[in-house]
Amino acid sequence: MAISTPARRRAAAASRQISEPRLDSQDLYLNPHLSLLAFQRRVLEEAQEPRTPLLERAKFLSILGSNIDEFFMVRVAGLWQQIETRTAEISMDGKSPSEQLELIRHEVTGIMSEIYRLWREEIMPELRKNGIYILDLDELNAQQKTAVDDYFRRVVYPVLTPLAVDQGRPFPHISNLSLNIAAIVGSSDGQEHFARIKVPDSLPQLIPVPAEGSELAFVWLEQAIIANLRCLFPEMDVLKADLFHVTRDAELAIQELETDDLLESVQEAVWQRRFRDVVRLQVSVGMPQKMVDLLTTNLELDQNDVYRVDGPLDLSRLRALFNIDRSALKDKPFVPATPKALTGISGSEIFAAIHESEILLHHPYESFQPVVDFLRAAANDPDVLAIKMTLYRVGRNSPIVEALLEAIQNGKQVAVLLELKARFDEESNIEWAQKLEREGVHVVYGLPGVKVHAKLAMVVRREGEIIRRYLHLGTGNYNPITARIYTDLGLFTCNEEIGEDVSDLFNHLTGYSAKKSYRKLLVAPHSLRGGLERLVHKEMERQREHGDGHIIFKMNALEDAGMVRLLYEASRAGVRIDLIVRGVCCLRPGLPGISETIHVRSIIGRFLEHERIYYFHNGGEELIYIGSADLMPRNLNRRVEVLFPVENQRFIRRLHDRILAKCLADDAGARIMQPDGSYAREKAQAGKRMFSSQAWFLNNN
Repeated sequence: MAISTPARRRAAAASRQISEPRLDSQDLYLNPHLSLLAFQRRVLEEAQEPRTPLLERAKFLSILGSNIDEFFMVRVAGLWQQIETRTAEISMDGKSPSEQLELIRHEVTGIMSEIYRLWREEIMPELRKNGIYILDLDELNAQQKTAVDDYFRRVVYPVLTPLAVDQGRPFPHISNLSLNIAAIVGSSDGQEHFARIKVPDSLPQLIPVPAEGSELAFVWLEQAIIANLRCLFPEMDVLKADLFHVTRDAELAIQELETDDLLESVQEAVWQRRFRDVVRLQVSVGMPQKMVDLLTTNLELDQNDVYRVDGPLDLSRLRALFNIDRSALKDKPFVPATPKALTGISGSEIFAAIHESEILLHHPYESFQPVVDFLRAAANDPDVLAIKMTLYRVGRNSPIVEALLEAIQNGKQVAVLLELKARFDEESNIEWAQKLEREGVHVVYGLPGVKVHAKLAMVVRREGEIIRRYLHLGTGNYNPITARIYTDLGLFTCNEEIGEDVSDLFNHLTGYSAKKSYRKLLVAPHSLRGGLERLVHKEMERQREHGDGHIIFKMNALEDAGMVRLLYEASRAGVRIDLIVRGVCCLRPGLPGISETIHVRSIIGRFLEHERIYYFHNGGEELIYIGSADLMPRNLNRRVEVLFPVENQRFIRRLHDRILAKCLADDAGARIMQPDGSYAREKAQAGKRMFSSQAWFLNNN
């Protein structure tokens, strides 16, 4: 008997399922923590690159120091929390927290070893060739020693507080990321005593000392202290002095349900962060094991979490070198461009410019100043009735906040969602929130259980009989400092439907609303995941019917298992997928029968790639969304994120043909991800000049 067509289809489907690898196999997913460390290796490559200006290479090392500190404070701390609370989760690649910690130790040890080798054998010798000397104590001449001792007595000594450890004085609290001196001193009766001296971070970490001609010479602050320890322990012998650096768990535990005051909860959590568990101890390479044992015992730390360092502890302090005035050793400065639509306008004219045509900004190549001007104009325009915006990381001395304060003084209604739970910016945001509240701004601190990460500003303006909403929506924070070093996008628009969506969202953020869908916006945690899934499935249908499916995603991280699986499904359907992922990527490209049509690249360079762009070919009717969300569980499930459509055809062409196309053509700053999760630089072709997308944007904006 002939098999019916439906039965034949089911049989064919069953056959495919048998032959095709399962998409839930752990082998198809990369570990997110190890992937983040792979990103640190790519940053390290920038420091290793001889063509990178010398002080920029040192800056990359300082960035690495900060990045790895944060990695331990957040990622490693999270794994330890799972072990200690017995809530261990198996990672998407099938590893327990203990297994992941072991792999992390091995990888971090390798990275740190290469960082310090680079510093000792390449960066420091190159600095000396250029007349910049970072000297050890035994390299100082008599004049320099005198200068160091004099500086110590005048400036450093009054700040120091030696802390002894004995029966009456317990082991002191060691603050997170502090640099410390562990000293062993001997008394006249032959006994040895331990003391700790904190290296003050309130003083310059590099002390200038006399040098010849145009040369510059420095000594590290801690070396000046060690050289003068006898002043802190008079009539005692300083037997040994070594450095140590502590990293603590910095994940905030905010019990929102136990309090009615989120501000109070965050303040308490920030205070408690000081006393969280130690997750890493770095010590000088020559520290005696007896002293290491004393530290690990009192810090309640395993020996496996001790890292010996042959070089300056706390690499983040290398950023002090960037203050040296040697322009030849730095990247060439640039002046961000101003879009033609905003050139020569001032004050309230910016609203007419936006009304005439939407304006797309590409930072840092184009200036962030129009965003500041937009808010300042709103603060002073008599026709502006209200300003509403979200703030996540604004930094110190913020002109954005000053514009909001000016607006309230001018009688505008101002409402701000200021996310207190922005990691490591909690204290700054608390200060801003309190200042804004004192001046009469309506401040909302956040929502229970989620962070508000969306980047939105809305100005409500009366124009005759019409009330019009002017909007700025972006991919980056309202921070003029980071806008000069992060690549981001921002859109000025007065589109009515988007304006209505933004109004609805602000009503949800500041009031009560059960709204979960919007006209134009994709909003996490409710509609963003589903919206992207529908668009990917639509591209899969196009591929099956017409063979022209194409997706381009540019983001900071791809860590969500569901999204990785969805992209695998799209690849199996034949959709061409180009991914530009700066940091963590848990997807493996180029796997036969799984991800053959997926290509992944990471671009590292002068600027931190930060914008998020989601492109769908859609049979030629291209769809592009940009916004604040990466494809991570936290962004999709536990944050208020916004992706907004770009519907202006000129901007669609700019985003696809210029920004995405140039990033995909980059073979200078890009690394291509291999199926095993490693990255390789594209090989230079004979007679062909390597192309840098960042350099191109600098010269073509």
